[in-house]
Amino acid sequence: MGGTWCKTAWIILALIHILPASVLVAPELALRLYGVDPQGPVAVLIIHRGALFLAVMVVSLFAVFDPPSRRVCSIIVAISILGFLGVYTQAGLPEGPLRTIALVDLAALLPLVMVTVAAWRRRMADSRRSGRAVGKP
Repeated sequence: MGGTWCKTAWIILALIHILPASVLVAPELALRLYGVDPQGPVAVLIIHRGALFLAVMVVSLFAVFDPPSRRVCSIIVAISILGFLGVYTQAGLPEGPLRTIALVDLAALLPLVMVTVAAWRRRMADSRRSGRAVGKP
């Protein structure tokens, strides 16, 4: 299942992470995106968060071109998106910039589900064709 729709969904997931990843190279975005002063100890964490989002973005782009990697890539992106939504919910669904992030992550669930199902179905189909159980060498 490496069709155009699947590649497009991976690209959408990568694009969703561009702005938060940009904080790594443009720390002043921390104020606009998160309401956090780009100086000080909290800024260090927010800027580092930008590096992690860059990693999620790169993994998403890697999955566009390397179908065998899509299972692990789907897990990484799911941890990022579902992790934030879980933390946001536990925090009581606060208003402000966090609400915007949550809405973007909610929108990302559709392409995430699409690529995840495709990646894991592909693995199951490959295992059936080879006559071995999933996860067995």
